[in-house]
Amino acid sequence: MASKPDSVADKHEHVLIVDFGSQVTQLIARRLRELGVYCEIHPFNKVDRDLLQAFNPKAVILSGGPASVYWDDAPMADQAVFDFGVPVLGICYGQQVMMHQLGGRVEGGTSREFGRAFIEKVVDDPFLSGLLENGEHEQVWMSHGDHVAEMAPGFGVIAKSPGAPYAIIADPERRFYGTQFHPEVVHTTNGRQLLRNFIHGVAGLKGDWTMAAYRAEAIDKIRAQVGDGKVICGLSGGVDSSVAAVLIHEAIGDQLTCVYVDHGLMRLNESEEVVGLFRDHYNIPLVHVDASDLFLGELAGVSDPEQKRKTIGRLFIDVFEAEAKKIGGADYLAQGTLYPDVIESVSPTGGPSHTIKSHHNVGGLPERMNMKLVEPLRDLFKDEVRVLGRELGLPEAFVGRHPFPGPGLAIRIPGEITREKADTLRKADAIYIEEIKAAGLYDEIWQAFSVLLPVNTVGVMGDVRTYEAVLALRAVTSTDGMTADYYPYDHAFLGRVATRIINEVKGVNRVVYDVTSKPPGTIEWE
Repeated sequence: MASKPDSVADKHEHVLIVDFGSQVTQLIARRLRELGVYCEIHPFNKVDRDLLQAFNPKAVILSGGPASVYWDDAPMADQAVFDFGVPVLGICYGQQVMMHQLGGRVEGGTSREFGRAFIEKVVDDPFLSGLLENGEHEQVWMSHGDHVAEMAPGFGVIAKSPGAPYAIIADPERRFYGTQFHPEVVHTTNGRQLLRNFIHGVAGLKGDWTMAAYRAEAIDKIRAQVGDGKVICGLSGGVDSSVAAVLIHEAIGDQLTCVYVDHGLMRLNESEEVVGLFRDHYNIPLVHVDASDLFLGELAGVSDPEQKRKTIGRLFIDVFEAEAKKIGGADYLAQGTLYPDVIESVSPTGGPSHTIKSHHNVGGLPERMNMKLVEPLRDLFKDEVRVLGRELGLPEAFVGRHPFPGPGLAIRIPGEITREKADTLRKADAIYIEEIKAAGLYDEIWQAFSVLLPVNTVGVMGDVRTYEAVLALRAVTSTDGMTADYYPYDHAFLGRVATRIINEVKGVNRVVYDVTSKPPGTIEWE
């Protein structure tokens, strides 16, 4: 994952994040991007002197991680990180690595802190600029069992908590800092300010990462890569593929052709909206394929969620490949790959990650179709893609829409899928989203959707007994989809939605609300 000569990092001040396997390492990168600083995450075992010299960061941040530094096989930083001459910030395990490798001592024991804690200043330091004044305490988020027992030479304490006497430590001469807590998480009240103090104050970065600049650089890069070649893009109507398509079209015009495959499991009126936006509004060459009969036919009788996903993925590849041949093929395939996809393809510990469920993807296409990839969003996080979409002028209805899975409604219909069930779910879901928007809640929610359960219940409608389906409503709040909690609707809202759905959607006589968090559940039901 080392940076290439034409990478974004060559054009901006940038920071290197060394990943030791923390679940929240991506949040560090997101916070830095929010501060106008370009950064990249690289696994600890890939960071050496050669990478440092090639990437040439202005500062380095060592992430947290699940290991203990005194384990025999504990992950460590290359000594070149500390010899490179730039400021270094160690977070949680990163602080412990710094102490362990620079001559301090870390030990396990009873001094453990998990969750909220409060720190107070010990001495003044630029790292604490604007914080902890006049004896104030700041809320931070701790997550550690091990602790620093003895600081390395040159370090002193600048802030402490009741359970962590070395909550923030510093060697101002070398500009090395360490926090026992996680400033990148929202529970650390002024964590953003601490990162700002390190990046702008200690390291002296100005912050030159803007989406307008990225847009111009991406267009130049696409033109240089593609030349006069043809590009084909699988358009799903989601945020990522939509933004990628508009950006590529701005760069190369009619050299791009989009293929939109309607598998019969899209949301209400979605196909018409996608086709209208790209073919009519942006005048982007678009092939619209109604393959609903094919997909629903092959899904008939299929109940296993993995088989559903794999069937849809296989059929999508077949249809996409056939349509590409009809238009004379292409030299390049455009994909909406994001930076988290790139990060997650490299394990920081070198081992495999556990597969919760397979993902619908077009990853099998390049090999089969002998095309090179164009991935203009691979340096961006999801929220940055939305910013880029607004920069490109995409309608807010597309840019701000909730995530929608590639298999569509197929994984929101547990059990066998039929066209009738899909139509029922489409209508109910449209009412649900309409009510969310009318209540002004849409932008507060990360993702909201309905699930048509394979369960019938007895009801009474107009003094007549009914025996119809149960519909589950789901809505979650999240920052990145990795963890999530249910949205706390008031009961009046839920009652209003339930009443509308039962009255207006034939075949549903009961509505329930899912209050499961992630973990232990997942956001989607299948």
